[in-house]
Amino acid sequence: MNAIRVSVAVRAALEGHRPVVALESTILAHGMPFPRNLETALAVEFDVREAGAVPATIAVLDGTIHVGLDEHELERVATAPQMLKLSRADLPYAVAGGRDGATTVAATMFCAHQAGIAVFATGGIGGVHRGVADTLDVSADLTELARTPVLVVCAGAKAILDIPKTLELLETLGVPVGVYRSDEFPAFWSVSSGLRAPLRFDDARAIAVTFRTARELGIDGGMLIANPIAAEMEIPRNIMTTLIERAVTEAHDQRISGKTLTPWLLNRIYELSEGRSLEANVTLVRANARLAAEIAKEL
Repeated sequence: MNAIRVSVAVRAALEGHRPVVALESTILAHGMPFPRNLETALAVEFDVREAGAVPATIAVLDGTIHVGLDEHELERVATAPQMLKLSRADLPYAVAGGRDGATTVAATMFCAHQAGIAVFATGGIGGVHRGVADTLDVSADLTELARTPVLVVCAGAKAILDIPKTLELLETLGVPVGVYRSDEFPAFWSVSSGLRAPLRFDDARAIAVTFRTARELGIDGGMLIANPIAAEMEIPRNIMTTLIERAVTEAHDQRISGKTLTPWLLNRIYELSEGRSLEANVTLVRANARLAAEIAKEL
């Protein structure tokens, strides 16, 4: 069974040892409304190309893992009403059943590694959810980072999560976590979470050298680089805290949980912020794509 199809452009780049940046599709299928989701996906791919790398958006279409989508396929993911949300555990189900699905951070990392791609850009990773003592809700993104050698560029963990516990678990799992040009760990829509950066990097080369050194030392797993949102586009932490707490309370009252929780919270925060969260999201994911391309070139 040939479950992975690598696009011609991505395959040529990999065979020619040119930089490639993997991109997830959950943000396209579940993270933004149409047509903004498609516009953002196209803009992110443009940013990767402008920075000198080849974009490889990943999704499952008709049971085949596609590494690198054309514009028609991107539109299909952006508009399909029944696009599954796929983590690592869901990939066999989607492939075996010939289904369509958008890949989360964990699934995108797995597929990228299978295709030979070492760098991946996303918006924010999943992590330890609030109330974890009662729900045991911890994203598979964290365990994927611990076992799959892919460098992930993000704007921190999604601010709807318990960020201190997320950082603690990443440390326990042995995942190197660095922040780009800041001593503070970002909180997705906000420049700072109030937590210190575990590591600081001031240029793409230093990040690439550290990631390569981990491989040479035989250290398994990936690496996480948090790239704070531009200050002029952030939503201040005090404002976001109020909006998030309201959304989390509403989700609890409506008994929303599992895979539907994060998309529901993101949409509710979009409503409560009167669209500001979406604009910030677009800004940060494009910046992450550009930084990821710079790192991929150094690798």
